[in-house]
Amino acid sequence: MVSYRVLEPDEVARVGEIDRTERIDALYVQRGTELERVSGEFSAPPWRDGDGGHSIRHQVEECERWLAAGGTAIGAFDGKRLVGIGIVVPELRDGIAQLAFLHVSDGFRGQGVGRRLSDELDGIAAAAGATTMVVSATPSVNTVDFYRRRGYAPTATPLPELLELEPDDVHMEKRLGP
Repeated sequence: MVSYRVLEPDEVARVGEIDRTERIDALYVQRGTELERVSGEFSAPPWRDGDGGHSIRHQVEECERWLAAGGTAIGAFDGKRLVGIGIVVPELRDGIAQLAFLHVSDGFRGQGVGRRLSDELDGIAAAAGATTMVVSATPSVNTVDFYRRRGYAPTATPLPELLELEPDDVHMEKRLGP
């Protein structure tokens, strides 16, 4: 049984417990609000030790940066092991929140963990007064389709600061609340 709770800032260092391994055979390329599917071998290995963009250290630093920007992290636990994490920055801009980070361990995907984390993050953003949530989604078909099922749609006008950070991601947004 997976349990969920807010993470303390020092707990985001546990992100290395998550196994982000995923077989990816198709990506989306975004052109405005249109998505083009591209087939190939794009699989994601586990995060590694050391430095660089796919290192555990880099993931921890990114999580710490979002928390320092006013973010809240929610963890999903299988017993004592962290198997999912989501971070929302509820006030990225006036009325706009960012789903900044969402990862679920291999073996726990497709079981509602990501959905539950996403719902929790939506609630935090809405309670802070956000009416829109944005996400820069890894362009894998599985990830983008997950967000689409959660109500997100590609946006033709991504926030410039997010586009600069993640130019190859699929930039999406959704309306929060009724």
